Amino acid sequence: MERVTDPVAENPHAHPDEPHVDGFAGRLNWLRAGVLGANDGIVSTAGVVVGVAAATTAREPIFTAGIAALAAGAVSMALGEYVSVSTQRDSERALLAKEKGELRDDPEAELAELAGLYEEKGLRPDTAHQVARELTAHDALAAHAEAELKLDPDELTSPWQAAGSSAVSFTVGALLPLLGILLPPAHWRIPVAVVTVLIALAITGTTGALLGGASPWRPTARVVIGGALAMAVTYAIGLLVGHTV
Repeated sequence: MERVTDPVAENPHAHPDEPHVDGFAGRLNWLRAGVLGANDGIVSTAGVVVGVAAATTAREPIFTAGIAALAAGAVSMALGEYVSVSTQRDSERALLAKEKGELRDDPEAELAELAGLYEEKGLRPDTAHQVARELTAHDALAAHAEAELKLDPDELTSPWQAAGSSAVSFTVGALLPLLGILLPPAHWRIPVAVVTVLIALAITGTTGALLGGASPWRPTARVVIGGALAMAVTYAIGLLVGHTV
């Protein structure tokens, strides 16, 4: 369960507009991952439907291929994220269990280790030992998990949440090229789909860059050019296959 606290109450010197609430960095990472998932859905589905549209003007094959690409991509993203995050969560739990055992078996050595970590961060030895003693008295496992493992025992990543968010973000992204190529008349399908995809990629590229604190120009240019190249390749393949098969 996510722990939500009042940043001003816990730190009277914190500005109320600053993101000091626990889990803010984690939520920012999830948002960034969602943007990347949507970007994957846009590019992969666009490549499929543009390639099929280059081979045929019939709506049914384009729709079938697009839906298949959307479903397969969403399932693949969800499964991959679930396996990856489950493995990470298992590793984190193992590390926390090991740390808990060390605290139980040799608390004095663990206290000295924690004080040493704070000394390495710049605290004077007496201050570091005082901080270590107070944090250990409050919550020894949380103190060691944060200082040694960079983990919060109460906020381990959920594999189900990761899988669900990946599937949803991929699906939302995939719907854009699918609708862009199905809704217009036959002679406008590919141009409308290409414009829709490039605009969507520009938005996801800019959003992802801003969330990461980077200038948006180069990241946005990379995803837009990459998406354009992907559609160009699949369009060429669709033309070739459509005229030879």
